[in-house]
Amino acid sequence: MKIKEICNILENIAPLSLQENYDNSGLIIGNSNDEITGILISLDVTEEIVSEAIEKKSNLIIAHHPIIFGSLKSLNGKNYVERTIIKAIKNDISIYISHTNLDKVLVNKKICEKLNLKNCHFLQNIKNELKKLITYVPINYVSKVRDSIFKAGAGHIGNYDSCSFNVMGEGTFRALENSNPFVGNLKEFHKEKEVKIETVFPKFNMKKVVSALIKSHPYEEVAYDIYNLENSYKKAGDGIIGELENPLEEKVFLHNLKEIFDLKIIKHTKMLNKKIKKVAFCGGSGIFLLKNAINKNADIFITGDIKYHQFFEAENKLILADIGHYESEKHIKEIFYEIFNKNFFNFAIHISKVNTNPVFIF
Repeated sequence: MKIKEICNILENIAPLSLQENYDNSGLIIGNSNDEITGILISLDVTEEIVSEAIEKKSNLIIAHHPIIFGSLKSLNGKNYVERTIIKAIKNDISIYISHTNLDKVLVNKKICEKLNLKNCHFLQNIKNELKKLITYVPINYVSKVRDSIFKAGAGHIGNYDSCSFNVMGEGTFRALENSNPFVGNLKEFHKEKEVKIETVFPKFNMKKVVSALIKSHPYEEVAYDIYNLENSYKKAGDGIIGELENPLEEKVFLHNLKEIFDLKIIKHTKMLNKKIKKVAFCGGSGIFLLKNAINKNADIFITGDIKYHQFFEAENKLILADIGHYESEKHIKEIFYEIFNKNFFNFAIHISKVNTNPVFIF
């Protein structure tokens, strides 16, 4: 199996278009046409991780955090980023990253399972991800074209698929020199009964949807329009909020949280002397979602990387808890493994045993 096939599996689940502008997800080192000898799954990419991949005869590292974020002006080994990249390239190790795009589809959903939360939904849905397709199809080809674009990923709205709006109308055209009209004659004005089809699709599916439209449409020149929509895309988002089946005392919940995530400490705002029912969570650095958690009446918001002054922003409306960046995302290795475990490969898949957390507690 080639590396690009693994890339396709991951990108069908977490499309690269979902990543933040500052991010660097995708195949950042290596040739997508290389055959895979083994995969090593990790949260971060360090020199030690590359050494582990070499030891396990795995030529593909799949990680969550990008080793390359900004531009690189040199590769001379003056820091750990450059040394890691040089070591990977020298040993033909490819590196694939699935970061904020994976965050938006699976990372926080996994927390619902770990905390046994019910009625989970995103703290913040994604906007500017949906597009509308409008096209015009001769009557006898409506079903063929519509079915093709549905199969390509168009027509999903919430828990419904095959969604479209269809209106009968009349199209006009005149075929000019060098054309090959499906109906009508050269240089003659023609009217044709057509159906206007409207449907929606996420922008990461645009190439597939447009390709399916053009292949299934009988006309030589296919007329279609694509519009950006302001509607929220509900299948991906930031953070998560859900409910405990049975409310817990604050100290009991925090004790359970320490056990579930194997935590040494939890930094948090003061107790509010009320039971925990609604739990909001964002892996990594999620303080930007604090207002969302408050507006959705969460009793506690759990994330990492909270600064001193940001704790004040909770304003006694909920408990704000910092469990650490690494600690809030180390379960991501499980997510990658579960994705690959659904498939059968002729190579080994390893979960890294290296603790890449750079933060120690004395």
